[in-house]
Formats: sequence, C-alpha cells, structure tokens
Amino acid sequence: MAPGRGTDRGVNAPLPAIDRDYLLAQLRALLGIPSPSGYTDSIVHHCCRELERLGVPYEITRRGAIRARIAGRAGQPARAFAAHVDTLGAQVKLLKDNGRMELVPIGHWSARFAEGARCTVFTEQGGIRGSILPLLASGHTFGDAVDAQPVGWAQVELRPDVDAQSRADLERFGFAIGDIVAIDPCPEFLDNGFIVSRHLDDKAGVASMFAAIAALRASGAKPAVDTHFLATLTEEVGVGASSVLGHDIASLISIDNGTTAPGQASRETGVTIGMADMTGPFDWHVCQKLVKLCREHGIPFQRDVFRYYRSDSAAALVAGADVRTGLITFGVDASHGYERVHVDALLALASLVVAYTLSPVEIPRDAEDLGGRRGFTDQPSEVTETPKRRPRKRRGGDAPGR
Repeated sequence: MAPGRGTDRGVNAPLPAIDRDYLLAQLRALLGIPSPSGYTDSIVHHCCRELERLGVPYEITRRGAIRARIAGRAGQPARAFAAHVDTLGAQVKLLKDNGRMELVPIGHWSARFAEGARCTVFTEQGGIRGSILPLLASGHTFGDAVDAQPVGWAQVELRPDVDAQSRADLERFGFAIGDIVAIDPCPEFLDNGFIVSRHLDDKAGVASMFAAIAALRASGAKPAVDTHFLATLTEEVGVGASSVLGHDIASLISIDNGTTAPGQASRETGVTIGMADMTGPFDWHVCQKLVKLCREHGIPFQRDVFRYYRSDSAAALVAGADVRTGLITFGVDASHGYERVHVDALLALASLVVAYTLSPVEIPRDAEDLGGRRGFTDQPSEVTETPKRRPRKRRGGDAPGR
C-alpha cells in the first residue's frame, strides 16, 4: 500500500514495525549536525527534507520550530508529540589576553563534562576548531595542582586551533564575544546495541519520532485523529514547545531522555513513562493510557518521577497552553555528559508513539476548549479494601526492557 493511505485497524491489530536500521541511520545523521540552542538552522533543514521525503506536510515558525501533521480519521481532538533538536553547547564570553576564550554554557551542564571536549566555534566567517581545557592543563607544568583546581565554567577556557597568542590575534581570526560553540558528540554505535554519545538528549528522541512517522507512512495506517509531530528549538534553555502548539491540539506528549541514576527507575532499555517532573504531575489520564498501551502491545516499560527536570510539555503549560501533557523517555546514563542508551529503548519508545497515534480517542469532550460538565473525565475515588492483584508479565509490564 502506498505511504499515507489510510486503513482501518482493529483494536488488537499488531503495530506497524519500527525499522531499526532507519532509526539508527537518522540518529547518526542528526548527531552529525551541530545544533546548540540558538544555532539550529542546519538541523531544521535536515528534518524538513526528511519530512518531504516521507511525504508528510509541515510548517515552520519564524525561528524554525517544525509542526508536521499526519491527518487522522477525524480532526479533533488533535494530538501532538514533541522532541527537541537543540542541544547543549557554549558561547564565547570573553576574548582573553592569552589568546584563548572564556565561555558560558548554553543550557544547564557541568564544566566537568566540558573539560577535554573538542568543539567548533562558529564565527561570522565560518567554523574554527578548538578544545576546551582547564586553566591548569599541563601536568608537567602544574603537577598536582591540575587535580586540585575547582570545577566550574570560570575554570575552563577554549583553545582555538589557530596561532593566537593575544586578544588582538583572536580578533584578527574573526572571533567575537557571543560566538556559538558546538561540542563534538563523539558517537559510538556498539554491536551489542549500546549507543554512547553526547547529545543523545534529544537527538535520540528525534530519531525515534522519525522512525515512528516512517512506520506509519509505510504501513498506510491512519491515526485516529490529526496528529502533529513537533520539533522544537530551545528546550535546553527552558522555552521548548511554548509557541508551536495550535489551538486544536488537546494532548501533548514530550519525547525526551529519562535519567538512569541511583534513586531513579529509568532504564537504558524499554520505554520510561514519566509520571511527574519538577513542574508537577503529568495528566493522569494520559499517563494511564500510556501504561495501558504498553501492556496491550507488549512494549517493555517502566515509570519514573523526575525532580530536577522539565521538558517541552512543561514549557507549553507555563506558556498557558490548556493541553493534557505526558512524557515518554529513553533511559540515558550520565545525562548531559557522555550519555549512553540501548537501541531497545529507542525501538520501544517509537512503538509507543505509534500505538498512541493509532489508539482511539477516549475523551471526546477534549475536542472542546470550554464546555459543561457533560462528558468530563472522572478519576477513581472509592477506597478499595482488597485490591485486585495483577499478574506480572515478562513483557509489557513495569519490568526491565530486555
């Protein structure tokens, strides 16, 4: 069947398959495009070209946020997924008298992970390569003082790969205060399925979203309602999906990383459903539906709550959007550093995107901005003295994703 032609699907019909090779190829391509917040034009062009190849119509905002749409069997209440194409980075704060540059971070990340990074400084003339080093970088000169120096952005400097010994030299090469610095991702795709790289947050999420779109187009399956796929530009600096939503969108699910660390339930395999972040709980009904879909389709999953974390969904709510929100994530180890994930998590995440897109609408009243009490949702309120025990399944339950 030709891509994009709608078909009716039974409730228990198998999900369209996710193309693993396509997902990984997209991730490689995305990681190869520098895109710190504020310098995202190139990756916007890449995403738009891929949407054109897949035959998915889209619009872009003035700054480049993308809103693609796959038409559903009904228009309302429309759904949306959001993943951000921007990454962490840095910006030149000062041209120093020693021919190096002081930096400030773009996004929230530790200078501990900047030390030793290779990078590109984007000047008016083009990109110039360099390294980020601690102020005391030579063990042969400073001895034990190298290990004793503090960690912080004031303790590192950018050494450009040009013959610059002074501020005047830097200016002659075209460096200027405010230049954007992109950090090399240094990706490794291992045979055992692990992927190690900077900027998996959120390029792995974008790749998973594209893999879900490709699966929907190849299968010809039609969404229950119009479904929008958003690529946002400024999530790492807290703005995210604050201005790209349309008034017709009733639910927004962010696709992002989940942190695997002591005290967290996220894993590097299976999809992690975020139940809350630092702005509060996600929509109860959306969260329950995501869990239900994982169980119905045998998608390995776990749930988590994030304390020092906000996403595109949070930015939309803070901006005043009246939408039901959710968060689905791929578990990443060492978030905002040298991150690691397993491809199983990305496949599970993409499958859940497809499952949600094809699932029937359970709250028809969401098609209305305002209305009466008729059709409004309900949550369990009665106390159950003897709760039913649900047998744990090997797949499709709150269990490891491998």
